Amino acid sequence: MAMRLDNVVKIHRPNTTSRRYMTEMDGLKCVHYGDIYKNYSGREVRSSDILNSISIDFPEHKIIKQNAIIIADVSETLDDWGHVTFIKFDGTPFINGTHTFAVVSDCDITLKYLFYYLRNDANIKMLRRFLTGVTVFQMSIKALCSFKLELPSLPTQTRIADILSAYDDAIENNNRRIALIEKAARELYREWFERFRFPGYEGVTFVNGLPEGWEVIPLGDMVNITSSKRIYLSEYVEDGIPFYRSKEVIQSANGEALTEPLYISVEKYNELKDRFGAPRENDILITSVGTIGVSFLVDKRVFYFKDGNLTWLQSGETPVLALYLFLWINSDIGQGTLLSSTIGTSQSALTILMLKRIKLLMPSNTVLSAERNRYRGGNAS
Repeated sequence: MAMRLDNVVKIHRPNTTSRRYMTEMDGLKCVHYGDIYKNYSGREVRSSDILNSISIDFPEHKIIKQNAIIIADVSETLDDWGHVTFIKFDGTPFINGTHTFAVVSDCDITLKYLFYYLRNDANIKMLRRFLTGVTVFQMSIKALCSFKLELPSLPTQTRIADILSAYDDAIENNNRRIALIEKAARELYREWFERFRFPGYEGVTFVNGLPEGWEVIPLGDMVNITSSKRIYLSEYVEDGIPFYRSKEVIQSANGEALTEPLYISVEKYNELKDRFGAPRENDILITSVGTIGVSFLVDKRVFYFKDGNLTWLQSGETPVLALYLFLWINSDIGQGTLLSSTIGTSQSALTILMLKRIKLLMPSNTVLSAERNRYRGGNAS
């Protein structure tokens, strides 16, 4: 028998938590909706590992001292609503912040099962029917409470949660490996291209503060920068060539499986590829609207992508340059430069013109080749 969600669990309303009271120092741990999107989505996080704290007092009944599912209640796009995280209470109290619901239960088995239930694409699609809004889409607590679902028996819930938890553990281990590789890559970039301590630097002559043969040139002179051709809603099909939006690029950049992929026909893809080209290995895609600067170094997969929100660096012909640009984009300097080059107030955007004008260091081919060999060797290990 279908049951209302609020008959299965208790749902906490959002708490007003202004960013100006947020701190990484002492305070009450607070799960902000922005952190769910950026750091926690689909993950289990210990309460002591929540990134932010808040420096104001809250009534005791609003403070959570048990396991909880935190749901971001708002999204800028309809198909991006549904980000959740599981907070594992480890003795550190916390609250749910602005634009979040906290779901708690005295039955940890049911709560963990619901966490996986809320990560299922079909279930999220059903919940999206309750969203309201035009430019921003939001779930009301009344709608969430009234959502009906059927719960299997507790033994079945346990089996499902245990199996999916094992998959999560394997994914988390892989993500930790990826994080270590990315950290090593960032350090390589800093050591070679900021501190200039690349192999053989001791014997290099410096001219005006740069190694001889290096120069500073616009990004548009290094690589062709463009976007895709527009795909219309009527051109989506049930199966075919994957069609990436910002969401899929971010998931690919994070090494995650794609959820709710869209497709265009093979015929449409071939038409576009023949006339205008398509992403190929060692090209780079950058998110350029809203979430700025997430980059995906294209691998061997075949796909097409959405115009407007993604920018295409056609670096596939020069893999050594592609890797250098990819590491620059993900460096502190690169991220800062991209963010400072955006336009817009309500929603930031990084235009192709602004990208082309960005000036950055162009090392020698010898050093670029050595960098690629070092990176590939570290990645393989």
